[in-house]
Amino acid sequence: MKKAAFYLILFVFTMVLNGHSQELDCSVRVNSRQVEGSDKQVFTNMQKAIHEFMNNTKWTNYNFQIQERIECTFLFTISERIASDEFAGKLNVVVSRPVFGTSYNTSLLNWEDKDIHFYFVEDQPIEYSENAYTTNLAAILGFYANIVLGLDFDSFSKFGGTPFFEQAQNIVNMAQSGGERGWSSFDSQKNRYWLAENYNNNSYAGIREANYMYHRLGLDKMQDNLDMGRTKIVEALELLERVNEQRPNLFIMQLFLEAKSDEIINIFKEASSMEKSKVVEIMKQLDPANSSNYDKIMQDN
Repeated sequence: MKKAAFYLILFVFTMVLNGHSQELDCSVRVNSRQVEGSDKQVFTNMQKAIHEFMNNTKWTNYNFQIQERIECTFLFTISERIASDEFAGKLNVVVSRPVFGTSYNTSLLNWEDKDIHFYFVEDQPIEYSENAYTTNLAAILGFYANIVLGLDFDSFSKFGGTPFFEQAQNIVNMAQSGGERGWSSFDSQKNRYWLAENYNNNSYAGIREANYMYHRLGLDKMQDNLDMGRTKIVEALELLERVNEQRPNLFIMQLFLEAKSDEIINIFKEASSMEKSKVVEIMKQLDPANSSNYDKIMQDN
């Protein structure tokens, strides 16, 4: 009896560990306010199905502790119910990660995908395959899961996100056979195709390297050595500046700036005059459309 009890406890413990091994802590919301009609249960079921799919799918070979899971939010705004099982709308993807030694979470991505069209049948599982295109919904979710992983891994180790960005590219290639919008270079200059292309293009690797420098060598070090952390963030911004000189207005550069502009302003408000001037000059070059915002860095607190 004692041996049986021991194995039962061991089995339950193993199951708990496996339950915590998934990589994503993904909050999912489906907003259907734009859709007419009183049948809203399908959207509740859709939200539950997507939530379970994102959080219960094993995306990597790594085992994550529960506190290590990557925080992200997927907000689906359904604008049209074309048929009983056919939907269209947009998807906002937000990704963040904690800063070492603090309670602060920093944004890695805040992006709205406007080319969302899929079929969803209640009580049918979302079927996903790494090596084949199954449905557009599964492809979209798998694509963004890998983008989330790629950004997070890149922020902790130099080019650590490469296998996930490569898988995102594989999904783009496979999904093009489905004929849906968002997977082709001709659909838009800012879509899933270009997101994967930019992150996998070695000519723009400096943006990914800057992601690592900014977060791991900069933000994560500021708790122990504020000046050293800020210095590394300046080096990351200088690297972005060099990439921008070669190829201005890259899609993923714009995404980085959208996620980081307010944070950069707050970080350098307390910096030295020389550092402030340098950062303002760089940011106005990188983000001329929001040039006036960076003057806040120079204002006295």
